[in-house]
Amino acid sequence: MSALLVAIIGALASAFRSRAGLVAENLALLQQLAVFRIGRRPRLRPLDRAFWVLLSRAWSRWFDILAIVKPATVIAWHRRGFAQFWAYKSRRLGRPPLAPEIIELIGRMAFENPTWSRRRIAAELAMLGHEVSKDSVAKYMPRPAGRPSRPPSATWGTFVRMHLAGTLAIDFLTVPTATFRTLYVFVVLSLERRLLLHVNVTAHPYATWAAQQMIEAIGPEVHAIRLIRDRDSIYGAAFDQRVSRLGLKHVRIAPRSPWQNGYAEDSWGSCAENCSIM
Repeated sequence: MSALLVAIIGALASAFRSRAGLVAENLALLQQLAVFRIGRRPRLRPLDRAFWVLLSRAWSRWFDILAIVKPATVIAWHRRGFAQFWAYKSRRLGRPPLAPEIIELIGRMAFENPTWSRRRIAAELAMLGHEVSKDSVAKYMPRPAGRPSRPPSATWGTFVRMHLAGTLAIDFLTVPTATFRTLYVFVVLSLERRLLLHVNVTAHPYATWAAQQMIEAIGPEVHAIRLIRDRDSIYGAAFDQRVSRLGLKHVRIAPRSPWQNGYAEDSWGSCAENCSIM
């Protein structure tokens, strides 16, 4: 009796669904039945994983039908495929490592000449026929004895905590699509109470668009005087000019230092997770 009741309710519910939704549901059920026919403990093939990744991006109710794995597993498959796609697309050999004898030479030159800077040592190496950048020299220079491991002044974290009130943080996070395209999510966060002020999505971000989002995010009730952001090239002169008119002082973090915008980075993680599930 209960099975008959469930069948009647399902038939009535299907009458109000769209044809595309019914097709997607039938495909999902048939695919799972085909997987279970393989054996008692079937192993999913790459084609099966690709099917569910594509279905999760095309149909909003995919997780209600999924029974063979958890929805989080499908999301993990998509992220892994996105990472492999971009690793293949941006593959390169990279900078070759320094030879051990050059590393030893850098250490000896720095020890015997304590007043030499990394630029001076790089110039001396170039005279010997070794083209080494000053950053590579600094990496292998020995640290002088007695130098403190931390700066005596206040750290960046202390500065941010002391100025949470009146400080905004912005950043772009990326969300991959099923076709391995990238959507850019622009987020504005108030650090005082970790309040999300504004979110918008675009496939082609540019400086004027980002400046307009800042104007929309700052309303009459938002009183901010500082704006923390990274050094992305998208924040061009147009962005700086329009945002400066709002009375905001730009605080740019150091290159390749996302931890200096740590409050925003923590918030972006949960936002990216929600975008992946949708």
